[in-house]
Amino acid sequence: MERDIILQKAANESRGLAIDAIAARSSGHLGLPLGCAEIGAVLFGEILKCDPARPQWPNRDRFILSAGHGSMFLYSWLHISGYNLSIEDLKKFRAKGSKTPGHPEYGETEGVETTTGPLGQGIGNAVGMAISEKMAEARFNTPDAKIFDHKVWCLAGDGCMQEGISAEAAAIAGLLKLDNLVLMYDSNDVTLDADASKTMSENTAMRFESYGWEVSKCDGHNIPAIRKALTDAKNSGSGKPKLIIFKTVIAKGIPEVENSAKGHGEGGAKFADEAKKNMGLPAEKFSVSAQTYEFFNKVKTERAKVSAEWDALFDAWKNANPEKADELKACATKRYSESAEKLLELIPPFPTDDKSATRVSGGIVMNTLAAKLPYMVTGAADLFGSTKNYLKGFGDFSADIRDGRNIWFGVREHAMGAITNGIAYYGLFEPSCATFLTFAGYMMGSIRVSALSRLRMQYVFTHDSIGVGFDGPTHQPVELVSMLRSIPRLDVMRPADSEECAAAWAHAVSRKSGPTALILSRQNLPILNDIPLEARRLGTLRGAYIAKRETGTLKKIIIATGSELQYAVEAGKIEPQTRVVSMPCMELFERQDTQYKEEVLPPDCKNRIAIEAGVTGMWYKYASKVIGTDDFGFSADGPELFEAFGINAKSLLG
Repeated sequence: MERDIILQKAANESRGLAIDAIAARSSGHLGLPLGCAEIGAVLFGEILKCDPARPQWPNRDRFILSAGHGSMFLYSWLHISGYNLSIEDLKKFRAKGSKTPGHPEYGETEGVETTTGPLGQGIGNAVGMAISEKMAEARFNTPDAKIFDHKVWCLAGDGCMQEGISAEAAAIAGLLKLDNLVLMYDSNDVTLDADASKTMSENTAMRFESYGWEVSKCDGHNIPAIRKALTDAKNSGSGKPKLIIFKTVIAKGIPEVENSAKGHGEGGAKFADEAKKNMGLPAEKFSVSAQTYEFFNKVKTERAKVSAEWDALFDAWKNANPEKADELKACATKRYSESAEKLLELIPPFPTDDKSATRVSGGIVMNTLAAKLPYMVTGAADLFGSTKNYLKGFGDFSADIRDGRNIWFGVREHAMGAITNGIAYYGLFEPSCATFLTFAGYMMGSIRVSALSRLRMQYVFTHDSIGVGFDGPTHQPVELVSMLRSIPRLDVMRPADSEECAAAWAHAVSRKSGPTALILSRQNLPILNDIPLEARRLGTLRGAYIAKRETGTLKKIIIATGSELQYAVEAGKIEPQTRVVSMPCMELFERQDTQYKEEVLPPDCKNRIAIEAGVTGMWYKYASKVIGTDDFGFSADGPELFEAFGINAKSLLG
């Protein structure tokens, strides 16, 4: 068949591009680009519903390379299939500022849907995108117009399957019957160090079948077989997510290293010339034949027709469904959340006699905002009742109910993080997810990638300190706020009362670029009525503010955050010449201009004390003395723990 011959030629040319790029840099991973070349040829040449001229077309199929080290696979096929990625871009593989970084990075390259590299993350992202598509179907499709009906395709390797996050994500996908998800497993039986048999022995097919997936197997180098496997998965009516196990040869085409761990990295590049010759490729570097370009240009033209047909369908749908169209526009543009100040207008002041945990007030604020913002969705790791982030009256997303705005993740924090990232990548909905702060460590990999990708989303972390009390040190996260603050692009907000909590949520939802972590208390906190309402709300939006101004000459500054602000205010009442500063968000404060920062923290006042119920190290940036704890807590009543560590007003005096 002539078509198969052309696709095989394109597959070999994609191998050549990967070999040349990696050889030129003496860095990269040859194994997957060479081992999956035929899969790429069929997927990008026939299967994917996309329009390279419109990389953000809403109803495009999403392709995710979970095994991100194989980035030259993706870059080669994006180039060949007509995306805005030139040969010159390929020649700059792994170079500073290029569109072809070592691992795919969201926002840097057209056609790259997610940032991948940490193995297994892409599988979680794919599940999140599949959930988003199902939500979009339920909310916006009508009997006359299916404006959302695309698939999510994810390519993963043995390493991805070994990571526990893949099991967590796959279990959720099976439970939710995400039949719009296809996971392609590059099963080459080799990992970085050695044969996979040294580290894995499970029957992967049976494992996924037990999760509720439809499973098939295929020769990953046989183009007709690949076509059938992908087409069957695309058209399956099983109502289940699909796993295709492709048996492949790692680094296929370089006999010296194929089928071995040596084929994983760049080592095979030294055999590049001979390998290209054996594949019938010219010696010329970065060569793609006119025949291949001609074939994929025709495919690109046909894909443009499909997206144009969708445009006509969409226009008719929009005219027939103005309310749905308005809601879709609100979701796509994140309308109504352009300003934190405007969002605060939606949130009534809390009663002045209020005394509640910020997890409780946070839940109230979330629900108030969600009633106005249709794109807000949330989830929890078996802790809706404890974290209070459940959106009341908005239903639960499930296999039977697709428009629910609450996602039950179960005890799966790491997958929850990656799935929530996937929803954020999708772009239509703005997600949050919740667990106890002490379990943030389980999902740190996902949090880090969300910050790297500047995703618009929120993490709700409750039970924020030794104030948890009797549950003991395993549940008292003394170190985790500082760990989160060390992640670039992540705003960490620890409000002191309900009003600061309202402002923290307003900032988080209005933030245009980057995730926000909201650090909320388990224990009840007083409303700090000594601080004006406007100061608490608008001051929080600047990261730090003067909660109590000194009387007379400034002698000392106390800086506090979260539940400890009450002690600072108490101490400030006793010492009139002491200024009290609330600093709910270091990162936001650092983005203020110098004038404001020096107004809040005058540089000539060196007598500064910071107080926070956690490790102290980060606070020395602002203070010469810090009240906190640099050790784990113990099982006791919360107030007893605070007293034992000297986290009180008394420690701030003198």
